[in-house]
Amino acid sequence: MWDALYIDAAVATMRDGGAPYGLIENGAVAVEAGRIAWVGPQDGLPKSSDKPAPDKLARHIVSLNGALITPGLIDCHTHLVFASDRAGEFEARLKGASYEEIAHAGGGINATVRATRSASEDDLVEAALPRLDAMIAEGVTTIEIKSGYGLNIDSELKMLRAARRLGDLRAVTVKTTLLAAHAVPPDYEGRADDYIAHVCDDIMPAAHAEGLADAVDGFCEGVGFSPAQIARVFDKAKTLGLPVKLHAEQLSDLGGARLAAGYGALSADHLEYLADSDVPALASAGTVAVVLPGAFYYLRETKLPPIDALRAAGVPMAVATDCNPGTSPMTSLLLAMNMAATLFRLTPEEALAGMTRHAAKALGLEKDCGTIEAGKRADLAVWNVDRPAALSYFIGYNPLQKRIFAGQE
Repeated sequence: MWDALYIDAAVATMRDGGAPYGLIENGAVAVEAGRIAWVGPQDGLPKSSDKPAPDKLARHIVSLNGALITPGLIDCHTHLVFASDRAGEFEARLKGASYEEIAHAGGGINATVRATRSASEDDLVEAALPRLDAMIAEGVTTIEIKSGYGLNIDSELKMLRAARRLGDLRAVTVKTTLLAAHAVPPDYEGRADDYIAHVCDDIMPAAHAEGLADAVDGFCEGVGFSPAQIARVFDKAKTLGLPVKLHAEQLSDLGGARLAAGYGALSADHLEYLADSDVPALASAGTVAVVLPGAFYYLRETKLPPIDALRAAGVPMAVATDCNPGTSPMTSLLLAMNMAATLFRLTPEEALAGMTRHAAKALGLEKDCGTIEAGKRADLAVWNVDRPAALSYFIGYNPLQKRIFAGQE
């Protein structure tokens, strides 16, 4: 017998191809040992005589009375672990200061660096838990958490340890990303190449030796690092056997996405200034384009990512919150989906795929989660809506009925 069988549900499997959303109108999902054991039309369940016999199939049978089941949501780009906030910068931007002006004046990332360096690991965990709980309440079952506010060995490792602890404290899968190449710290001002050497020679090997990093990221931008400097980081990641991803083309076009594709990156993220001519490189590499409408909205950007070109080339597009203290202090995955639809013109199906199937691929987890298929981890979200498009439609309303992580409600 299966451990659990969910019946009387619409099931948006989010499998590629077939019906929109991979939708099974009157479906059922069976769970065994934390994995999906069976999914399909309810009338396709094994039968006793000429009638389905769910009571003979599972120890625990749950009628969902027409609710919608989707894969658990996946937030594939967050900076969830940090100390303090930057509400003052928010006010300054509203008065006309630009992102670059704030950064050059000692604000921006470095303001959070100062606060994060002075915080203990326990402080970081305590501060991050309410943000994580808000995401869990909206159906998240997998989340990526980046470092990047320590910018030295001790603080970068401290952030990664805090992120790992969050995965121990809550029923959620946490994937950690080392983002030491996020900004030039104050103690290396004017010596960006020296700092990149420190990242490659000291921080990355230390994080790898402790098993704290699942991937490596960088910020390829005028206020961050050049493509040549990022290439050094990626070369080191390759020697350590770590996959890479990249903040690329958020504020200008430096060819970062093309660089990321050349290294077979899991994802290239932001992409507002991505040139149409660089889109085929992402498609050929299988690199996911992660769009971050929260940062676009928060910074009042007007330059849109080339969604039509990405769509035409078949580049998978993930959607994420980019939860961070400076440019996207957002913990709502549902709002991110709505913004992806309203600001970037993704369809509701693309927005949901962006937080399930494509988000899993952006983390290298597509074989384990992101769709409802037999053999994958039973990470599911049950919603009190009658159609999948409602998840992108509502603003400020959370219709989550229950969240199932590895088969456990």
